Amino acid sequence: MFVVGLTGGIAAGKTVVATRLGELGAAVIDADRLAREVVEPGTPGLDAIAVRFGRGILLPDGSLDRPALGSIVFADPAARKDLEAITHPAVHELSQRRMTEAVLHDPARVVVYDVPLLVEARGTSEFDTIVVVHAPRDTRLARLVDLRRMPAVDAARRIDAQATDEERLAVADHVVDSSGSLEQTLAQVDVLFGELARVAAAKADRGE
Repeated sequence: MFVVGLTGGIAAGKTVVATRLGELGAAVIDADRLAREVVEPGTPGLDAIAVRFGRGILLPDGSLDRPALGSIVFADPAARKDLEAITHPAVHELSQRRMTEAVLHDPARVVVYDVPLLVEARGTSEFDTIVVVHAPRDTRLARLVDLRRMPAVDAARRIDAQATDEERLAVADHVVDSSGSLEQTLAQVDVLFGELARVAAAKADRGE
């Protein structure tokens, strides 16, 4: 199995890149989506979160009140670490199952694991290659404020809660520069996928 770790800071354009890779034939596994699955009502993950943060982070229907929890963990690094200690092991286990399922009928398929916190929490050792979607901090801050209508203070806090650009770029095998136009970004992804597909096929031919 050939597994690509795809990461990038908030508002870097990682979703655009992941979507394009999926259109080109990659199996894209979204860590954020898995993180939602492991805290659905009735899961051990949600029960543990309610114990740690109180039932005030639950909505009347018993589901997770994400904005309420987010306001806590983004303002308190210790609280964020507690949340990660609950959710990360469950997400890791689920991701492994999804990756295995993705290549059952096509061992040469490129598997992309889309994970914002790869540098902060997941680590790089389990991936064959790392793709970083990069736009400078100021560009990402402007996107959060202008496109997502996020207050500048909140936008800066979200960015600063993640790894720095330098930390992400230090682990990159491939960098997609998303600071230009959408067309320029997609053109880079198209070229990148061709390279990834060749390497994935070669690994499958070796039986790895």
